[in-house]
Amino acid sequence: MCGRFFLSQNLDVLKREFSIKEVSYPYNPSYNIAPTQQVAVVVREQENSENTLTSMRWGLIPSWAKDEKIGARMINARAETIAEKPSFRQALLQRRCLILADGFFEWGVNPGKKEKQPFAIRLRSRKTFAFAGLWDHRMRGDGKEISGCTIITTEANSLIQRLHARMPLILQKSYEDAWLAKETPPEKLMGFLERYPFNEMEMYPVTERVGSTKYNEPDCIIPANN
Repeated sequence: MCGRFFLSQNLDVLKREFSIKEVSYPYNPSYNIAPTQQVAVVVREQENSENTLTSMRWGLIPSWAKDEKIGARMINARAETIAEKPSFRQALLQRRCLILADGFFEWGVNPGKKEKQPFAIRLRSRKTFAFAGLWDHRMRGDGKEISGCTIITTEANSLIQRLHARMPLILQKSYEDAWLAKETPPEKLMGFLERYPFNEMEMYPVTERVGSTKYNEPDCIIPANN
């Protein structure tokens, strides 16, 4: 699964790397993103339209949901079942997105200590990447719309298996455009849902402060031994 991640890149780089033409909210980096918080998402609303960077709540809220609190339990969607589950199958066909990140956190056993050790996991290239995401929206009682997104997960590669059995699905750069495109057929979409190569990723221990969802400082992503 993926329950915490970070995005520290500046806006100009994001716009260039993800062909973003419009930004719909005041973007700020975040070093410790937790469920139900706002995340940076790239969407393409219409066929042949341009990429827009927008903000969504982390936790997909189906349009038919009676209570938006369901989103807190829908931060992840298993790649193996998204085409079947009612909560995700329409989003897979119509509402796909890129959830931007520089890396994510996972916890592992810390020898000699009761608390688990948090690790940051990123690409060896240090580049910002995109989680394969789905989104939906729901009208609140006050007439305002709330949009939420979920990160697709898959079986962990051999690097992540040291910490967890699953990992977030990082899209290959060459798949991003087709993932957003409305006209991409479902059978092709499923071919994008593959584990990112372990030898193109790295992980390192970070401060235990990332365990607090209230802590959001640059030292969250600095190696703990520095």
